[in-house]
Amino acid sequence: MSIEQAYREDCILQFRKLKAQAERAIGQIRDEHFFATLDPDSNSIAIIMKHLAGNMRSRWTDFLTSDGEKPNRKRDSEFKLALGDTREKIHEAWEDGWERLFTAVSTLKPEDLGRTVTIRGEAHAVLEALQSQLRHYAVHVGQIVLLAKHYTGPKWETLSIPRAKSTGGL
Repeated sequence: MSIEQAYREDCILQFRKLKAQAERAIGQIRDEHFFATLDPDSNSIAIIMKHLAGNMRSRWTDFLTSDGEKPNRKRDSEFKLALGDTREKIHEAWEDGWERLFTAVSTLKPEDLGRTVTIRGEAHAVLEALQSQLRHYAVHVGQIVLLAKHYTGPKWETLSIPRAKSTGGL
């Protein structure tokens, strides 16, 4: 396997891990917490998911051939709940975004990593665009996990090694 193929496969693995981590956290919260905000200036889990879904739909549709910021994307609307925004509808958009991502990344050829894509009119190497999206999604998945853990409280089921359960620690 070439380094380019190994990199592509690792990107897919890391994106899958982020998706799974977010979904394990989301699965622990009740509907009222899905839409809850900590304060007027913060985002709910629903809003974060809606934003990520919009970003993925824009970035990964025609990834190699069109600007990653599609003209029909309404980014500001991703940060507002609309009348029909249910947990199910947001989850459907979330799934659609991830499907677009996995399709786009899995079809990349080794030589594609050296190509250039455009995002908001700015040129980026494909490798750079992948890294940027991994970083972006990791930040938001961290927010989802933090909020879900906060709302779940003592009923929280850890997503990693529980405290005092690792060996060789301090």
